[in-house]
Amino acid sequence: MAVPAIELTGLAKHYGSFHALDGIDLSVPEGSVFGFLGPNGAGKTTTLRILTGLAQATSGSAKVFGTDVASAGNEVRARIGFLPDVPGFYDWMTAEEFMRFTGSLFGITGTTLDERVKALLELAGLSDVKARIGGYSRGMKQRLGVAQALINAPSLLMLDEPTSALDPIGRKEVLDMIASLAGRTTVFFSTHILSDVERVCDTVAILDRGRVVAQAPIDDLKSRYGAQKIVLEVTSAADALAKRFSAESWTSAVERENHSVILTVNDIDAARLAIPAAVVAEGAGLVRMEGGEVSLEEVFVELVGGER
Repeated sequence: MAVPAIELTGLAKHYGSFHALDGIDLSVPEGSVFGFLGPNGAGKTTTLRILTGLAQATSGSAKVFGTDVASAGNEVRARIGFLPDVPGFYDWMTAEEFMRFTGSLFGITGTTLDERVKALLELAGLSDVKARIGGYSRGMKQRLGVAQALINAPSLLMLDEPTSALDPIGRKEVLDMIASLAGRTTVFFSTHILSDVERVCDTVAILDRGRVVAQAPIDDLKSRYGAQKIVLEVTSAADALAKRFSAESWTSAVERENHSVILTVNDIDAARLAIPAAVVAEGAGLVRMEGGEVSLEEVFVELVGGER
C-alpha cells in the first residue's frame, strides 16, 4: 500500500483552554488534488503550520511521506512546497530575479535553475512580464507565489487560502494553474471557498471547530451526505403539489419556481414512486421531471451549518 503524502493521527493543538485542533485524523493520497475545506477559524492554517514545521502539535502525529514532521530533516522539507495565506515578496525584484533567489535557497544552480525558472514563469503566465513585483496585481503575485513554491519540484505542494482575496479573474487564473498540476504533484489546498474546491479538487476533507467531520472523494461525499434533487415542471397545481410533497417523509426541502417544484429528497426510490401518483391525483400535466445531484455547498451546510 502506498504511503500517504500526508497522514495525521490524533493531531491536537491547544492554546490554553482553546482547542484549535481537537484530535484530527486525516490521510491525503499521493498524487491527489486534495481540498482542505472549512470555515474561517476551523483550524486549517494551524494544521498547515504544523505540517511545515512552523508550529508544534500539543499531541498526536503529523507525517509527510511517512516521516513525522516533528523530527523531519531537510530531506523531507526539500520535498515540500508551501504558499502561506499572506505570501511575502521583495517588491524591488522582477519575477525572474525572485524565482532565481528562491531556487538558490534550495541549492539549485546552473542549467537546472534556468530551465525551472523558465518553465514555471510560463506556467504562471509571467514569462513576458519585466516589471518589478511591487507593480503586480494581487492575482499576479499569487501566481508567482505558486510558481516559487514549485521551484524545488516538490512532491507535495501546500497552499493556504491561495484565492481568498482575489477578484473573479485572478481566482480563475490561479485555479487554472492549480488544475494544471493534477497528476504532477500532490496538492493540499486549504480554503473556505467551496466552488474553488469543487472545480479543482478530486478529494476533500471538511474541518469544523478543529475536527474533521468528513473526508472522501467529492462525488462520494455528495452521495453519502447529500440528498438528491428532483425538478418537476407541471402545467398546473404546482402550489398544491408543493404543499403535498412538503408533508412527505422522503423530502427534506421543497421550493417553488414558476411552474416548477424543486424537491430535495432523502429517499429517491420513494420519491420516484410517489411523484407520478401525486401529479395524477392533483390533475396536473407533467411537462418535465429530471434529477440532479446536490452541490458541495449543500453538503457543507449540512455538516457544519449549525450555529457557530
